[in-house]
Amino acid sequence: MKVTNRREAMLKAVLSGMNDVGALCEHFGMSEATVRRDLRALADERLIVRTYGGAAASVGVHEPEESLDLRRESFREQKDAIAQAAVSHVQDGDTIFLDGGTTTAAMARLLTGRRDIRVVTNNLLAVGLLASSEVPVTLIGGDLRPSSMSTLGPLAQIALNRLSVDKAFLGADGVVAGRGLCEATAEQAYLKECIIRQAANVFVLVTSHKLDRASQQHWTPLERDWTLVTDAQPGAPELATFLVRGEVTIETASQQAHETQRT
Repeated sequence: MKVTNRREAMLKAVLSGMNDVGALCEHFGMSEATVRRDLRALADERLIVRTYGGAAASVGVHEPEESLDLRRESFREQKDAIAQAAVSHVQDGDTIFLDGGTTTAAMARLLTGRRDIRVVTNNLLAVGLLASSEVPVTLIGGDLRPSSMSTLGPLAQIALNRLSVDKAFLGADGVVAGRGLCEATAEQAYLKECIIRQAANVFVLVTSHKLDRASQQHWTPLERDWTLVTDAQPGAPELATFLVRGEVTIETASQQAHETQRT
């Protein structure tokens, strides 16, 4: 195996949670010296962090957040396809949570004709879409975050601790297998943690460019069964680290199917 291919495979293994040198040696059938040399090279590239006896996923670097207007326009067809796939999981009688973000807002747009569901949300974009429909909506209060038009903070956390939902649909700035969701602020990350605790089922809706992407420095752990809904196609390299995680169910949204249904 070429060195570049071997190190790419080792990076994916570390990101998936295989952090011990001994486990990596056994998994790849390589000597300890070779594994340590590869880990050192990956750490020099700031892709991982060396630890005693192994390595861990890098915390990533803070990337500037895109503006709300830019996020509304970017990856629109992919987000619509993901929203369509996510809506198929909403059944009559469900109480669901819609997280902040433009993909969950696209999902709200598809729910406006429903009657026998309830939506709980901190997403003001979703509220605007559902306000004139017959869908009962519970808006979680708190501090307004203008860059995402969502609410967060202590009041939102208190409200969430007083209710439960059948299904929670979450967005993220990035999602890393074995680590969780990354967000720009600690308040966003903790609010998602509150949502996950109160939900019977958790769905994470992200476009493929956010997979294995540690673009921010605040994390929401995913330490339970959950479903990833993404536009990445089956067999795509960015899904590799998720496929080895037993707690993750992967659902790939079909953009073509969405466009057919839309027409």
